[in-house]
Amino acid sequence: QVQLVESGGGLVQAGGSLRLSCAASGSIFRFYTMGWYRQAPGKQRELVAIITPHGSTNYADSVKGRFTISRDNAKNTVYLQMNSLKFEDTAVYYCNPDLTPYWGQGTQVTVSS
Repeated sequence: QVQLVESGGGLVQAGGSLRLSCAASGSIFRFYTMGWYRQAPGKQRELVAIITPHGSTNYADSVKGRFTISRDNAKNTVYLQMNSLKFEDTAVYYCNPDLTPYWGQGTQVTVSS
């Protein structure tokens, strides 16, 4: 069983920044590719960014150049630095170990235009 706790969301003006954190329980964290997802009202959940155990990353086209995913395996934590936020980034953000059914409660990000 893996428990995930996302934090760091909030209300921010367009153009602002936020840093999300996802703390995972368990010693196997470092073996997983980790993903950040988001779900806006009335829309399907979508992949935002992923990071492999060794730090390779990939991003959705909509966030490239603005978001940065990183991880600290010693702290069992994955981060999402979000800069130049846009209204359309408004969503609940979740982290997920790749190919597992484990999800946290999510953290709300609201960007005011």
